[in-house]
Amino acid sequence: MKSLKNWIFGTLAHNRVNSVLGFSVMALLLAAIYLTRDATNLDEYLLIDEESPPQCDLFSGKWVFDHKFAPSYNDQQCSFMTDDYACQKFGRNESIYQHWRWQPHDCDLSRFNATTLLEKFRGKRITFVGDSLNKNQWTSLLCLIESSIPPSERFVQWNGSLATFKTSQYDGVSIQFYWEPLLVESNCDDPAEHHVLERVINVHKIEKHAMHWKDADILIFDSFMWWLSPKMTVLQGSSQNSEEINNTVERTESYKMALKTWTDWLNLHVNQTKTQLFFMSFSPYHHTGEDWGKNSNTNCYNETEPILDEGFVGSGLDRGMIEVAENAVRELQSKGLKVQYVNITNLSDRRKEAHPSIYRKQWKPPTEKELANPSSYSDCVHWCLPGVPDIWNQLLYAYILQYT
Repeated sequence: MKSLKNWIFGTLAHNRVNSVLGFSVMALLLAAIYLTRDATNLDEYLLIDEESPPQCDLFSGKWVFDHKFAPSYNDQQCSFMTDDYACQKFGRNESIYQHWRWQPHDCDLSRFNATTLLEKFRGKRITFVGDSLNKNQWTSLLCLIESSIPPSERFVQWNGSLATFKTSQYDGVSIQFYWEPLLVESNCDDPAEHHVLERVINVHKIEKHAMHWKDADILIFDSFMWWLSPKMTVLQGSSQNSEEINNTVERTESYKMALKTWTDWLNLHVNQTKTQLFFMSFSPYHHTGEDWGKNSNTNCYNETEPILDEGFVGSGLDRGMIEVAENAVRELQSKGLKVQYVNITNLSDRRKEAHPSIYRKQWKPPTEKELANPSSYSDCVHWCLPGVPDIWNQLLYAYILQYT
């Protein structure tokens, strides 16, 4: 680039070009140089180059308030929204939480483009598998892409544990959610009636669920929150006989056994040349204000700002569980499967103000006692939409551009 610039100036000086044409040529050539330079810098500035790996750690960064950063949808216009995540609809008057964008330290996160993503999804089957937090992300994705498809060309159909978004456009792409919070079989398998006092988990059985994921082109898994129950009965046999019940298995160990069943199934049944796998890391909850310097009897209720301390780690994070998931993903990678671990944990841990709190449909009306203490019935697990799961999908979008 430097030699080209010297050549231009040297040639023009040597020939003493004084005509309007000469200056015009010089201006055009210099413009070309600087436009080329700017384009080169722009390529470096943007994250995604589909021919090379990511240039920085997407998950190391900070939350930046930006009044120009606004969601592309709202909870009362998205036809796929559920009342669990519709915070504005249920009375949350401030929307500051919608204007925080995630800024990686060493690059910019690619702007989400629904049409580009749908082109990547063309003719494919994408399946989210997991709990209501995975449903939270699935709902976010549908809202993000909805405006790119005419209303008459899109719908969602429920069939038991499987919900399918379908469109006749983009060669019939489908985006599914499959309810299975523990990945393996359990007494929490029913998508509606799963609130049981004691969870019973068969850590070695998965086929009943996995048959619904088979042959998907992209699989997005999560499984953390439902493993945090204090009471679990673990079945270690192939059938639910009393002699196979083991109540003494520690939570991390039972999680490890379940993910071993999961990885074994994927190793045997996933088409390594076709299927791209993603595992979403632990989505943090904010049940105690003591974590961010308030009283222990407070939580996410009435919080309006994120935690800006980049070193913050909430008390709800279980490092042992996280390591089990990370090791399972590494094992799959070592076997040649295309799998990425999407680390949403630390960035989400700082967003104590972005949960529904009391601003969601209460499927069971609060008692007078609860109404007197809103923290007691606040949802500090799920996330308002628009909100944090949109950023998860922006991260997922970056990986899909990169690897599919």
